[in-house]
Amino acid sequence: MLMPWLLSGLGLLILLLAGDALVKGAVNLSLRLGVPALIVSLTIVAFGTSAPELLISIKAILDDAPGIALGNVVGSNTANILLVLGIPALLATMHTSECNTRKTYNFMIGASVVFIALAFRGVFDWIAALVLLGALAFVLADQFREAKNHRDACKGDAEEELEGVDPDMPGWRIAVFMILGLIGLPLGAGLLVENATIIAQAYGVSDTVIGLTLVAIGTSLPELATTVMAALRRQADVALGNVIGSNMFNLLAIIGIASLVGPISVDPEFLRFDLWVMLAASLLLIPFVYLNKDITRIWGIALSALYAVYLIVVLI
Repeated sequence: MLMPWLLSGLGLLILLLAGDALVKGAVNLSLRLGVPALIVSLTIVAFGTSAPELLISIKAILDDAPGIALGNVVGSNTANILLVLGIPALLATMHTSECNTRKTYNFMIGASVVFIALAFRGVFDWIAALVLLGALAFVLADQFREAKNHRDACKGDAEEELEGVDPDMPGWRIAVFMILGLIGLPLGAGLLVENATIIAQAYGVSDTVIGLTLVAIGTSLPELATTVMAALRRQADVALGNVIGSNMFNLLAIIGIASLVGPISVDPEFLRFDLWVMLAASLLLIPFVYLNKDITRIWGIALSALYAVYLIVVLI
């Protein structure tokens, strides 16, 4: 049983590296073609950083393992709040009282409620996909309008550079990044899903549990790395914004697109437990978003402990 674990880890590593390569290549190519950085940040970067989750979900549907597809998104959203905000807070207090993330947070809660309502239909199909992608288009349009207004109001300031931009990057290197990303993503997704399914069968657990735990934690690693660095650099707005944005994108974009590939049946256990845990975890952010509270080490301990308890309940 060692080999499936090793291959799952290899698949995850390939996914993370390929996703990073695709973002770098796409960002530099788009700016080379004259696409404004604002458009790139709201579209290519957002979709690129979610590419591993998207490819895993699509591969899981094609392999008739819908539990991994849905578990990956629901588990990642729960992990993003309890784990991705909890661990960095153990290292340094995140001064979220200085952030204004209320509007984006409201969008995330709205997306969560719509997602849960659609889940009670028993399946995410093309109808659910249209609802989720329609909501995503509304959110992106609103963020684009807000970002444009902010940029127009600050015309005298230098536009903040996107991560991964290199004005001197030669064309052949951009091509290499794009090719590595486009080849690596499906390869990594295939390795991870196939071997995660083997592990699930060998240990007598469902693919839903594997999606909620192993796959969800793995695909949350980029957000965790970003949030840890943001906490150490005292950039609480980046840390909190990263989690809220990632969760909203997971619900609307990942399942929205994946549902067009094939129907995703909803395990009754999601309706009884996991979806409500995801929503409850999201509501735990209210003190930091609305009551000007900082995420202190005490909060970090509490959030991390809650996630540990959640894992134990899911795995038992």
